[in-house]
Amino acid sequence: MESLYTRYPVLEACRKDIEAATDAIIDTYKKGGKVLLCGNGGSCADCDHIVGELMKGFLLRRPVSNEFEELLAKEGGEEGRALAKNLQGSLSAISLPGQTALVSAYCNDVEPAAVYAQLVLGHGNPEDVLICMSTSGNSKNIYYAALVAKAKGVKTIGMTGQKDSRLSAICDICIQVPETETYKIQELHLPVYHDICADVEAAFFDK
Repeated sequence: MESLYTRYPVLEACRKDIEAATDAIIDTYKKGGKVLLCGNGGSCADCDHIVGELMKGFLLRRPVSNEFEELLAKEGGEEGRALAKNLQGSLSAISLPGQTALVSAYCNDVEPAAVYAQLVLGHGNPEDVLICMSTSGNSKNIYYAALVAKAKGVKTIGMTGQKDSRLSAICDICIQVPETETYKIQELHLPVYHDICADVEAAFFDK
């Protein structure tokens, strides 16, 4: 959305990478892939937030197709038809830190720094995208996830601060917002991913 750069002029410096990330995610969904996300602390919360915008309606209504409504009606009669009215079109996304039982088991039993790498190994396919969120760009567990993604042919998108980092060096696309303090970086990450989610949603549901 063009209004992003009106409201946050400093993000003009990231326009090319924001647009590239948006295009990559749209391409992923067109290929039948999904979005994986990983982050720590506030970035972990951002991962959950992004999943919420992708998996249900964000700015647009996303009614299910008439064909799917009929399938539900066939299975559940009027109750199935009523259910269809409450369902929304969904774009598959998984917040890796949200898998708390698996994350805690792996960190306890194996190697905490490799936890997201393990989840990417299990979930990642070549048609997918991994979004790596790290304000420093140097979090070891996020970097390891990106390494596994690259080895599996998964597209990688980094979201970091202004400084060059391990993520900016390895990711296919890296959105380096122009701040260096953690909370200020996070303040800019939110409008960036809202913009991306809105544009991705429009590509599939704006009728």
